[in-house]
Amino acid sequence: MRLGALEAGGTKMVCAIGNENGDILERVSIPTETPDITMPKIIEYFKDKEIEALGVGCFGPIDLNRKSETYGYITTTPKLAWRNYNIVGVLKEALGVPVGFDTDVNGSALGEATWGITKGLENSMYITVGTGIGAGIITNGKLLHGMLHPEAGHLLMVRHPKDTYEGKCPYHKSCFEGMAAGPAIEARWGKKGVELADKKEVWEMEAYYIGQALVDYIVTLSPQRIILGGGVMHQEHMMPLVREELKRQLAGYIQTKELEDIEHYVVLPSLNDNQGIMGALKLAMDEMEYEKQ
Repeated sequence: MRLGALEAGGTKMVCAIGNENGDILERVSIPTETPDITMPKIIEYFKDKEIEALGVGCFGPIDLNRKSETYGYITTTPKLAWRNYNIVGVLKEALGVPVGFDTDVNGSALGEATWGITKGLENSMYITVGTGIGAGIITNGKLLHGMLHPEAGHLLMVRHPKDTYEGKCPYHKSCFEGMAAGPAIEARWGKKGVELADKKEVWEMEAYYIGQALVDYIVTLSPQRIILGGGVMHQEHMMPLVREELKRQLAGYIQTKELEDIEHYVVLPSLNDNQGIMGALKLAMDEMEYEKQ
């Protein structure tokens, strides 16, 4: 089976060809400019690859309601050129194949659940902490949708006692993304995270916010495992700090075998940063099955 995968991000579009085993055969990266510039390049890449279906993991917010008139659209994104853009419709018309569609972080969650560290679990989370913060949630074996899709990066935060920074989010200021994403770290401390690696106070504060968010996710969703990805988590010393902060803030309220073995409960991604593309391959397969119904 020959499948297409598109990881549609805010700065780049990663296009790839793979198969039903999650093998990635080739890939290219295309800068995310305007639809008029970027989409013809994406279509040109895929059009002669003889794919049977395409999976798209996309930045959002997006419309995932198949009954909606705007299903398959990028909706209220701050990337104004892409606002209310029918990305699924354009790709489907140009390529003539089934197009599976979900958020980029849901795609990463799906990739890990299909081939990675959450395989075999009915309930899991993938959280990316980078330029923004997002969460992909699998519950009862399926990606969680609802009124929209999870926007768990905008969970409202209790401020760290020593934090005077107002928050970066233009909507909420002090939500999880506004306090802990990469741009918030840079705005608070005056340097990018990679330049602050040896500043203990930076990462203790970061762990405070991530740990707080994990407590909220645990008491709400009860995931069997949580994956933390994204550029901020490339700081090797972060994971022990986050695990300790999670235990401190959870305060013994929930006691399970998973939390007792926290090193295997809150984990890093396992698919060498291919989880998004691999998840898009699974979206393509799932859409083929859906269209057969």
